[in-house]
Amino acid sequence: MDRIAANGERRVRTTLLMTSAHVVAHPLPPGLPPVDPMKATRAGALAHLAGDLAGPLINKRAIKAEFASANARQLQAMYNYERTILNAFTEVSNELSNLTNLDSMYTLKNKEVDTLIKSIDISNDLFKSARADYLEVLLTQRDALASRLELIETKKRQFNAVTNIYRELGGGWK
Repeated sequence: MDRIAANGERRVRTTLLMTSAHVVAHPLPPGLPPVDPMKATRAGALAHLAGDLAGPLINKRAIKAEFASANARQLQAMYNYERTILNAFTEVSNELSNLTNLDSMYTLKNKEVDTLIKSIDISNDLFKSARADYLEVLLTQRDALASRLELIETKKRQFNAVTNIYRELGGGWK
């Protein structure tokens, strides 16, 4: 008789285990939290509540340290952001002043080239009237050519400055 009772008990246990395994194996509907067996009982719920309330008291220093660390990271991120904005403003401002300087330099070089071209005409007239050597004509032409090359270089620097402004403002470079 004890054997039959023991077999019956085993069957009931097996059935309960299979039923509980079967219940756990079913997925919960979306939006519902899983049921914790500790919370299902009143004692388990009270223990869980006590743990939730005592946790911050026990971990007070760790929580404060994490809070201070988060504040420090936030402050560091803010300073990095401000530094980035200030650097970007400075770079754009420098390039704009560089462009302004190059514009005035181009204007002066252009006047220099015009003056040297006029001096070539004057030195040619002096050579024709035998008042200057041909060497003076050649030197004047050399100076005019050098000035034209400087004018071209200044224009190239202007184009590079415009390109740099475009880049500093975020125009497609990585």
